[in-house]
Amino acid sequence: MPDPFKAYDIRGLYPQELNESLAYQTANATAQVLGLAGKRFVVGRDMRVSGPMLKVAVVKGLVDAGVHVVDVGMVSTPAVTFSMHHLETEGGIQVTASHNPAAYGGIKITGPGFKPIGGGSGMEEIEAIARACKIVKKPGGSVTEVVTLDAYATFLAKLWAPKRKLKIVIDGGNGIIGTLFQHLLPKLGNIEVVALNFDPDGRFPVHEANPLKLENLKDLQARVKAENADFGAAFDGDGDRCALVDETGEFISCDLTTALLAKYFLAKEPGATVAYDLRSSKVVAEYVQSLGGKAVETRVGHSFIKQTLKHEHAVFAGELSGHYYFRDFWNADSGLYAFILLANIASETPKLSSLVKPLLKYFHTGEINFKVADAATVFARAKALPGGKVQELDGVTVRFADWWFNLRASNTEPVVRLNLEADSAALRDAKLAEIKKLIAG
Repeated sequence: MPDPFKAYDIRGLYPQELNESLAYQTANATAQVLGLAGKRFVVGRDMRVSGPMLKVAVVKGLVDAGVHVVDVGMVSTPAVTFSMHHLETEGGIQVTASHNPAAYGGIKITGPGFKPIGGGSGMEEIEAIARACKIVKKPGGSVTEVVTLDAYATFLAKLWAPKRKLKIVIDGGNGIIGTLFQHLLPKLGNIEVVALNFDPDGRFPVHEANPLKLENLKDLQARVKAENADFGAAFDGDGDRCALVDETGEFISCDLTTALLAKYFLAKEPGATVAYDLRSSKVVAEYVQSLGGKAVETRVGHSFIKQTLKHEHAVFAGELSGHYYFRDFWNADSGLYAFILLANIASETPKLSSLVKPLLKYFHTGEINFKVADAATVFARAKALPGGKVQELDGVTVRFADWWFNLRASNTEPVVRLNLEADSAALRDAKLAEIKKLIAG
C-alpha cells in the first residue's frame, strides 16, 4: 500500500491509506514536533466528502495536545495561509488532497513563520511519532470558530487594477473556488464573469478539479469562444492552482504564464529574482534574464519552492503545475492572487494571445506519466546517455545543445514523470520516442 506521507504533504486514498485514526495521530504528532501546546493554530478543510471526518480527527488530535485550534471552516488552502497571518497564529493545517481524484484525502501542514512542513523540515519526525502512536495529552486545548473569507477577499481585491472591463469565463471544477468568488466578485469592478461548476461538490460530478488535464478544459475552452470572452481560467480543488486559456480557447502552458507574471514583477522591481521549477521551458529563464532579472531554478513541490523563495529573496515563483508563489503572500501560493494579476496583465492588450506568442519558441511535450517497476534503474539509464549534461536537483535532468529532458519520481503518485523540450517539433517527437524506449528498458 502506498505511503500517504509524501515529500511535502500527507495524501492517500480515504479510508484505505488515510483515515481518521492516522489523521488524529498526525495532528497530535504535529503539535509535538512544532511545539504547539498553549498556542493558536488554524485548521481548515476543502469540500471533499472525506473532509469533515478528517478535520474532526485533526482538530481532536491538536486539542488533546493542548493546542488552541482556530477553525476557519470550509475554505481554500490559500485562505488558510491568509488566516494564519490575519489571526496571528503559529501556523495551520488544511485538510485537502488538492487536485487528486475524489477518493483521496490529505493534510497540508504549515509551521510557525509560514514554514512549509515537508521532507527535511519536520515531516519525517511527524510520521515517526504518528506511526508509533506516541500520543501526548495536555490540558488547555480549545476550539474557536472564526470566519475569514471576507477579510481574505478584501485583501485580494486591493490587487485588482484592470485597465479595461474584462469578460472572463471561470471554471471552478466544483472545488472550493466558487465559494471564494462569492465573497470576491462583489468587491471587484470592470468584470463580467461567466461561471462554470461553481457549486462545491467533492464528488467532482462534471470533471476532476485538475486544470492541467486538457480533457478537463473542454467546456471552458468552448465557452470562452462562444462568449467572445477575453480569456478563461480554471482552478483546482483547493484553490491554490490556476490555469488559463486565451481568447481563442487555446491553453496557455503554466510556465508561459510564469513568464508573463515575471515581466509584471520585474517592471515593478527591476533586477528582482524570479524562481521557476525545473520542468519549465527554457524560455522562462531566457525571458527573465532578458528583462534584467535573476532566474533561479528550483525543484518541484510547494515546500521546496517556498524555501527557495525565502532563501533567494525572490519576488515570485511559478510551477509548471499552475502553482504561483508570491513574496507578498508570505512566500505561499494562491490561485486567486495569480488570477487577479494575470487579469490585470490581460487588460493591457486586446488579445491575451498576443502576449503569449513571443514566448512560443520551443516545443515541449508537457508532463507525461509512466508506471515503472524501478525508477532508480530508469534514472541510471538516463544519466548514462552520451553527450548530455546531467543535473540531479530533482530526479535526473539531462541537457543537450538543442533539447533536454527531466525524469522524476512523483511525490504524490506511484509514477515517473517525464518532461522533454526541443528546439523543433520534429526533434521533440524523435527524442520523445527515444526516451520512451529508454524508460521501457
